[in-house]
Amino acid sequence: MNDQEDLGADVYRQEASELVQSIESGLMALETDPEDRDRINAVFRDLHTVKGSGAMFGFHELAMFVHEFETAFDRLRQGKVAITTALIELSLQACDQILCLLDDPKADAAASADILDRLQRCLDGSDKGEDGEEAPAGKVAEGCRVTFRLSEDALMRGHDPEGFLDELRELGPTKVRALVDRIPPIDQLDPTACLIGWDVEIEGAVTSSDIEAVFLFTRDDMALEIAPLSETPPATKADDNQGLDAVATSPAPGVGKATGNTMRVATDRLDDMMDRVGELVIAEARLQALAQCSGDATLMAVAEDIQRLAAGLRDSTMSIRMVPMSSILGRFQRLIRDLSATLGKQMRFRTRGEDTELDKTVIELLADPLVHILRNCADHGLETSEARLAAGKPTVGTIELSAEYAGAEVVITIRDDGRGLDAGKIRARAIEAGLMAQDADLSESDLYRMIFEPGFSTMSTVTELSGRGVGMDVVKRTIASLRGQIDLESEPGHGTTVRLRLPLTLAIIDGLLIEVGGELYTIPLAAVEECVELPESHVCEHSNSSFLNIRGGLVPFLRLRALFDVTVQPTEYQKVVIISSTGARVGLVVDNIIGNNQTVIKQLSPLHAGLKSFSGATILGDGTVALILDVAQLVATGRLIEDRARRENAA
Repeated sequence: MNDQEDLGADVYRQEASELVQSIESGLMALETDPEDRDRINAVFRDLHTVKGSGAMFGFHELAMFVHEFETAFDRLRQGKVAITTALIELSLQACDQILCLLDDPKADAAASADILDRLQRCLDGSDKGEDGEEAPAGKVAEGCRVTFRLSEDALMRGHDPEGFLDELRELGPTKVRALVDRIPPIDQLDPTACLIGWDVEIEGAVTSSDIEAVFLFTRDDMALEIAPLSETPPATKADDNQGLDAVATSPAPGVGKATGNTMRVATDRLDDMMDRVGELVIAEARLQALAQCSGDATLMAVAEDIQRLAAGLRDSTMSIRMVPMSSILGRFQRLIRDLSATLGKQMRFRTRGEDTELDKTVIELLADPLVHILRNCADHGLETSEARLAAGKPTVGTIELSAEYAGAEVVITIRDDGRGLDAGKIRARAIEAGLMAQDADLSESDLYRMIFEPGFSTMSTVTELSGRGVGMDVVKRTIASLRGQIDLESEPGHGTTVRLRLPLTLAIIDGLLIEVGGELYTIPLAAVEECVELPESHVCEHSNSSFLNIRGGLVPFLRLRALFDVTVQPTEYQKVVIISSTGARVGLVVDNIIGNNQTVIKQLSPLHAGLKSFSGATILGDGTVALILDVAQLVATGRLIEDRARRENAA
């Protein structure tokens, strides 16, 4: 196989994987709403696409398997069999086999044959009605009349009208008439436009489902009318020049309108583009600095144009990289369904905020941590139906995943309504594992965080899902590598909530450049609420108060000079930058506010990765390095100040 064929196969694998995910989502939706004909047709279209493209790119075994799967599913589409849980289960297993054949085209043929055999037997056992007859496949007429017009750009899109007519002829004896009333004079004729319609009379027992199957992939962009042959034919208009009848029909909605086009791009190309845009932003900052130093008006004008274009290119490139959460939610629906069957627990999975977008790199790395968390919710969190009933809860447990924007972050919340965490059990297991001393006095929240320690597990026996002491520590490491945070809340008897806070992007952000003790730092601009001058009463660094009165509300503040152990004398008028994260606010006392700048995020070296107050670094226009402040960490420090003040006041 040459490089071009390899590229085509890789593109097909990616497209087929997405189609399989769509098929799985459709099948699980049909399990709850078996009468959804649109969903049935959508699943059939996806199967047809996987089969056709597979044969095109050399995946012959896969194409043959999907062909048999499609043939079996077609009986369901025609209404000859009813949708059952067993049928859905076998269809999902067939989807798993498609993925196996994608990874290894020579995968175990016996497994494919076994799935198809069981699928066929399931259909044979359910395709009879109570009277032993096959269920009807739609309204059957002794012949029907089909009138159709394709969209004007149908030929340009590769559709062949003769192919549709041939498929209609296979349904029975036909009489075909062309509809030519829309053909303009020869000097106005566009040879690429499909202007002819067709009126087809088909004799015999033909169903509407049979007709719609012919136009399955063009139905949304065409006009189609189906009527019994016994009905009066549509009004026709004679055309002596052609000797054929013409029938006027209304075009389908959207026909003739321009549609957007999409194309697939390799992710490494997007990464390369983002890297180059980052270097461009740094070079633009250097140009801006040189222009300001030179004082040349022409050079400054050019620098401003470059700055505007670089900002636009940055925003466009970042938007290309943004991916909605819905792109990974489909696999979680399947995961919860399988866990429900494996664990013998009734559970439902709900999602909110599917349109919330994250950088593609974040989305890719987020999938595995979410799988671990959801498995824990199902295995450790939710009780059996009997236990829930005894506790006065609904027998069906609920796991909810939601995503929402919060300034420069996206907050992903996974919540279950199960038994909650057992602090006593966690404490005992942590002591047994040597993770804490026997006499250690930890708060409940600190105890809960023990589940993120390597090797920690409260399960006494190893099962298929739990008890090996791996999982949540992987979640913690992965979220940390994404510059994110993970919080845990639990209410015994009512459930557990895991909250992930992640940056929108790992590449370029707008930053606020500040100065502390002669050094420059950057604060993510999306986290900045406002800037105020430090009140005179707080200028003294040894002041007892750690709160600012901001329009009647008390906001804790941190002196970055003290935090960074700065010995240089402060400026006369210090400023306070109010930042926020997840609803909490804190003020940062700085010497000077320099202004806004585009910040290209560079990861800290392993030697400096443990610095809690910084999330990265950036290169400024003059070539110097400015550290990027970790907003979430600083806000958490502000919360500690606030909590300590509350305890002191209470005492």
